[in-house]
Amino acid sequence: MANENKEKKTGRFGQFFKEVSGEVKKLSWPTKKELVSYTLTVIAFILLMAVVIYALDLVFGEGLGLLVSL
Repeated sequence: MANENKEKKTGRFGQFFKEVSGEVKKLSWPTKKELVSYTLTVIAFILLMAVVIYALDLVFGEGLGLLVSL
């Protein structure tokens, strides 16, 4: 009985990895040009968001400074 359970578990894990392997083969990987383009897009977006957050920090910091000085 214990051997049957062990075989069932091994069978399920084996089936799982077999299916994962099949799905990975279906993936389409980006070309080097696409990868560079995507990477630069992400970096540009991060820099833009950093500038926006910095500007908002300055505005809110000055606003709070004015409120506190009243």
